[in-house]
This record gives sequence, structure tokens and C-alpha cells, in this order.
Amino acid sequence: QVQLVESGGGLVQAGGSLRLSCAASGSIFSINVMGWYRQTPGKERELVAAISSGGSPSYADSVKGRFTISRDNTKNTVYLQMNSLKPEDTAVYYCNAGITTRQIVTFQTRAYWGQGTQVTVSS
Repeated sequence: QVQLVESGGGLVQAGGSLRLSCAASGSIFSINVMGWYRQTPGKERELVAAISSGGSPSYADSVKGRFTISRDNTKNTVYLQMNSLKPEDTAVYYCNAGITTRQIVTFQTRAYWGQGTQVTVSS
């Protein structure tokens, strides 16, 4: 079994900062791309940032210059440093990872999701 556990959400004033963490655990053979998505009521989940296994990041235009994604492969953990937060960043943030697990005679790769963490930015 594989689990993604997020932490670090909360309430912050506009202009403030938060750091989200997401740790993967379980029978992990390897982790490919890791990313953060966010969702608000009535809207589709959107990609905020992603990072390859080699550390190459990519960002949604709405967060470029304000958010930084990073990962620690020794801890199977991905981080999202969020600075200069705006009220429109308010959402539930979800961690996502492409994880390969070793079965008895084969390998299986699939996407896993965290449970979500609420980020609220007040104006």
C-alpha cells in the first residue's frame, strides 16, 4: 500500500507565506513526477506545480514567481513553498505522485493522491 500524507495548510493573510509538505510511504520502488493541484468548490482540479524525478520544475502561470516546488528523494517528500499569497489562492491543495510499486513478478505504475489540505488566504 502507498500513502501520500500532506501537511502545512492553514489560514494566512494576503501577502503571507505557507509551506506544504507531502510525504509518500509504503512499498515504493520509485517515484516519478510529483505535483500539487488545487481545487475550489464548483471548479475542476487544476495543476499548480510539478517536479520531475530529476528536479525540473514547472508552474501554472498564476503562481510563477510566487510558488516554489522542491523534492527530497531521500525522504520521498515534495514541498510547495507559497509566498505572496493572494485570496484567489484559497483552495484545497492536493499532492499527486506517479509511483512505481513492485508486485510479485511485475512492476506497476499509477498515480496516487493525498487527502488534501485546506489553504485559506484572507484579504
